[in-house]
Amino acid sequence: MKLYGFTPSPNTWKVRALAAHLGVALDYEYVDLLKGASHTPAFLAVNPTGRTPALTDGDFKLWEANAIMQYLASQKPNTLWPDNARTRADIMRWQSWQLAHWGKESCEPLIFNRLVKKLANMGPPDEAAVAKGLECFNRDAAVLDAHLAKQPYLVGNDVTVADFVVAAPLFHAQGADLPLAPYKNVQAWFGRVSALPCWQQTAPQFAAAA
Repeated sequence: MKLYGFTPSPNTWKVRALAAHLGVALDYEYVDLLKGASHTPAFLAVNPTGRTPALTDGDFKLWEANAIMQYLASQKPNTLWPDNARTRADIMRWQSWQLAHWGKESCEPLIFNRLVKKLANMGPPDEAAVAKGLECFNRDAAVLDAHLAKQPYLVGNDVTVADFVVAAPLFHAQGADLPLAPYKNVQAWFGRVSALPCWQQTAPQFAAAA
């Protein structure tokens, strides 16, 4: 299997970390988004949306990080994506929440405006977008914190795909100045998830600098 990705992106990082944790070998190709590499004819033949990550497995082409993670986790029996309908539905609930709210509305606006713009020399932050992002972050972090007061991981007592998905943006918490201080349960949970060796094994230099 071959993964195409932009190494500093949380979406690429979480896929690579999951594969490393599962011991699923991936041939990795770096796609430099800052140089337009995702819009070349060769890459668009893999993913017509022009985004990373994308995966090929023989003649099978798959894009969208969460779908790729489910596919990778389906390669062998494991506790990250157990063969149980209710557990998988619960994992997908958190993946959906991450896509619609935690990522799109809360973490991504802050990471883009406070970190990516600075590193890519894209000008000052959009303060209106930052203010809205902070409002959404506090809303969603409160939900996450209350949930994690009841259990150590998002879906029960073991780490699952859901934890990889929701934790990934928080690796840029310092660089993006994400307001995590009030959310002690989120901090403790992130400490458990981020301690998995697979994150350091696949860590981009971008994240270390952040």
